Amino acid sequence: MVEFASFNHRPMETPMTETNMPLIELLQKHDEGDFLRAVTEAVLQTLMEHDVEGVIGAGRYERGDGRQTYRNGYRDRELKTRLGALNLRVPKLRQGSYFPGFLEPRRTSEKALVAVIQEAWIGGVSTRKVDDLVQAMGLSGISKSTVSKLCKDIDERVGEFLNRPLAGDWPYLWLDATYLKVREGGRIVSVAAIIAVAVNTDGRREIIGMTVGPSEAETFWTEFLRSLKGRGLDGLKLVISDAHTGLKAAIVRVFDATWQRCRVHWMRNALAHVPKGQHTVVAAAIRQAFTQPDQKVAQEVWRHVADQLRPRWPKLATLMDDSEGDVLAYMAFPAQHRTKLHSTNPLERLNKEVKRRADVVGIFPNEESIIRLIGAVLFEQNDDWQAQHRYMQVEAFGLIDTAQIDPLLSISTQAA
Repeated sequence: MVEFASFNHRPMETPMTETNMPLIELLQKHDEGDFLRAVTEAVLQTLMEHDVEGVIGAGRYERGDGRQTYRNGYRDRELKTRLGALNLRVPKLRQGSYFPGFLEPRRTSEKALVAVIQEAWIGGVSTRKVDDLVQAMGLSGISKSTVSKLCKDIDERVGEFLNRPLAGDWPYLWLDATYLKVREGGRIVSVAAIIAVAVNTDGRREIIGMTVGPSEAETFWTEFLRSLKGRGLDGLKLVISDAHTGLKAAIVRVFDATWQRCRVHWMRNALAHVPKGQHTVVAAAIRQAFTQPDQKVAQEVWRHVADQLRPRWPKLATLMDDSEGDVLAYMAFPAQHRTKLHSTNPLERLNKEVKRRADVVGIFPNEESIIRLIGAVLFEQNDDWQAQHRYMQVEAFGLIDTAQIDPLLSISTQAA
């Protein structure tokens, strides 16, 4: 039998949470253009309030045996829609967590950051900054098993990305290190997070690897480079990096390729031999070599400048003599590619983003947490790169094999 609702006028029962806003009030508060957005915000807020009451097992201020936890304020969350950005307030809980299903899930890097913060806090090795973040994010009630599961899910995704097979030829490889702090055996030590970026013959730039270890250990660098080669890194012609002793020796062992010393870092080292007041003039003189049309002319200009500087700054001139081949190696490659081959600057923006995320944590609880967070950042950046235009001109790759590369510049023939 179908029952019809009674039309008797009687007081309505008060809902568990008072979040409904009369339609006339919304109209009075907002212009017509903002009305739909305001209504949507109110509806979604109501859904969250009722949803969280189901999680808690009781309404606001309601007592009962079914209550599981208590409210702990709100956190602001923006939801982008076709109506515009909606400003929502997501309820927080004292124990456990709540996140509405209709909101976009966090990006992998955000999840990784939360996981690292939680891991440090639960392990009792967090800094005061991390403790404050835990409280602000409403994560203090999280369980160790929940953190473990979250870490496992992220580690699997990051691991698949960092260990994926590499297909085709990759003529150019950039290597750079970002230094981070981590707890190790009760001490705080500095470790290097090594990032490898390469360009394939389709002109696409990809992040192809990342690992953590001591910055000057040749065995560490060698193991990392061999892992890249084992995954399929082939067709390598030029490796661009700073002059780390261990790294340079490792390149000799693993790859038959030319080595380009980062021009920017070299210039800083060179100017250390000159009084600060002379930096601008000396740098301008050296840069004359970089503007030449080919390698032969660049070498002639380089040597001429070195001879001019030798009487006043002999140490600088000696440095120029010893490093000529390393700093000018890129000049033997296609002119269309040179602006991106002379230094590790293409990685600078990536390293800044890595440092920005790492600074939130401050001191990592272990090396695995570094790979988790930094790997997630690299994973997302790589996806963004694939949606962009080609990084290098494809046609110029055909000129690499015909370029006259001086064999003396090949790192495979140099002593480490």
